[in-house]
Amino acid sequence: MDPDVRVNAIEVVATTRRIKLMPDVQQLLEADFAPRVGFAAALAVGDTEYHLAERSIKPLLKDEDENIRIAAAYAMGKLGSTNSFELLRKAIAGDDQIVRANAAFLLGKSGDKSALKFLYIALRRKDSDEIVRFNAAEAIARIGDRWIFPKLWTMLISSYHDDRVFGIGAMGALGTPKAKEVLITMLDDDVPEVRLAAAEQLGMLGDTTGEPEVLDVFRKNLAAGLHKDDLERLNARTAMAIGQIGTPALTRFLPRLLHNESKFVRIAAAKAVFQCATKE
Repeated sequence: MDPDVRVNAIEVVATTRRIKLMPDVQQLLEADFAPRVGFAAALAVGDTEYHLAERSIKPLLKDEDENIRIAAAYAMGKLGSTNSFELLRKAIAGDDQIVRANAAFLLGKSGDKSALKFLYIALRRKDSDEIVRFNAAEAIARIGDRWIFPKLWTMLISSYHDDRVFGIGAMGALGTPKAKEVLITMLDDDVPEVRLAAAEQLGMLGDTTGEPEVLDVFRKNLAAGLHKDDLERLNARTAMAIGQIGTPALTRFLPRLLHNESKFVRIAAAKAVFQCATKE
């Protein structure tokens, strides 16, 4: 019943395109769950272009929660509805920071190049908080605008490792040769989670250079002495990196992660299994 567990599971279904599980996701659109569950479910419908759920999405365009409305608009746009992304462009100019951040995220996933000017405005607005700026920067990168590179670089030299992890994800989304070079340098970061994030993004780009950093989690027992929350994050990040790299040297550790005590780690490991199976 944990909404975060449901959200993670929905994201795996969407990312790995497990269409046979989409009827279960569709049911979450029609039930009274936490808004973030409905948001993730609508997003999954759009990402998988699951037309069978269109009848469940349409009523959400009038939901009382604006975040649900923009997720539904994204889904309808991906299902072929014209002008659905216009609602996202309006939402990113609103005053609610969470809505603005989510709109930026969705615009990036839409691939709509006409959204770039709205994303840059959100990025530069003085009243945009950190998550809005980060989401806008990653969205711009995802759309493929190389002018965002300097902004992403500032994330990678931040003293906060969470900022660096976010910047690494955005660099992976940009995916240019220059971005790839920078990701390789991040394999030398002092923080294991940052190194794993870089290895994951390189794997997504077809580069297995980060394999040794993932193996070190097991060979050097990097999890030793970590607080429970930090341990969970490290193991989940390890599973995600294995899923993107997919070499036999790494996949042999997936059974261990599939039996981890944390549901979040098990879900991340399941995602990795799906990804590796697809590669094979």
